[in-house]
Amino acid sequence: MQEDAHGFESVLTAFGQRRKEPATDDRLLQAMQQCVESGLDQLPMPGRGQTLQRWQRLATVAGVDLALLKLYEGHTDALAIIRELTGQAAEAGIWGVWAAEPPDARVAASRQGDSVRLKGRKAWCSGAQQIDHALITAWDDDEQSCLVAVALDQPGISIDAQAWQAVGMGSTSSVDVHFDNAVGHCVGASGAYLSRPGFWQGGAGIAAAWYGAAAALARALHQQRQKGRPDPHADAHLGAVDAALCGASAALRECAAWIDAHPDADARLPVQRLRAQVETAVEQVVRHVGRALGATPFCRDAHFARLAVDLPVFIRQSHAEKDLAQLGQLITAQSTQDWSL
Repeated sequence: MQEDAHGFESVLTAFGQRRKEPATDDRLLQAMQQCVESGLDQLPMPGRGQTLQRWQRLATVAGVDLALLKLYEGHTDALAIIRELTGQAAEAGIWGVWAAEPPDARVAASRQGDSVRLKGRKAWCSGAQQIDHALITAWDDDEQSCLVAVALDQPGISIDAQAWQAVGMGSTSSVDVHFDNAVGHCVGASGAYLSRPGFWQGGAGIAAAWYGAAAALARALHQQRQKGRPDPHADAHLGAVDAALCGASAALRECAAWIDAHPDADARLPVQRLRAQVETAVEQVVRHVGRALGATPFCRDAHFARLAVDLPVFIRQSHAEKDLAQLGQLITAQSTQDWSL
């Protein structure tokens, strides 16, 4: 990844220089197209010895703009999933992954030879107005969950953006998509999307993105303290921020090393634990940075203000106490738990 670092930085710099205006669909799409055309979407696969480098790239994008990160992470996740389940590269274009399964929005997949026909509504479809292909979870004739690759430029697909009223993460437009006999192709066997090792490995990558956005907010406080007057209260907030971020970054490095050492293992426990640790750290950073800096950057720094409004929404990819309860259940199921140093 060293050889493409300069090109990646150039794309992000060009995107970030226009921070005074909210990111539009066209701007996000243009930045993503530049990444794809330059090969900057070709990240190391998780569990192949460079998991941390993959997460570092996600964190870098998140620190610039979370709407761009949402597109970038979905695209790179789709490429990794297709490679993991088929051993082949994805078709050219920008991809997304739509795997939310609310009870009132399910897509049925009826098999027709090597293809499937899709019918139903899919919710939380981020980037639907910008991407070319999507991997979606659907339900086959046997009521088994399957993963389907679908091209979005075909008849039988329509977008309903009426329900999307977000302010934070507003430009991601996670809309509803309706399928009416659209054609798709199954990727992997039924149930493979959830059972593959990469499922939880990818979930840890989301925590790296949370971290990247929080670190960007923390840098604003660090810069203010370097230039500002003596202020012990602000220094205390910076100390709390540093402690939180250092703990989270250590957890990310440890989890990445564990995944690389156990690429085929079930990573649910270490990843659930990691996500809880990073979420707690991010919440502390947001609180302390805001209390230390006051209203000024929320009102006069476009980059800071956008991250500050996007991050609380983005981090809700965690399910809060529900995820903590699942972590507790995993710990309870173990006969012993080693918390020694």
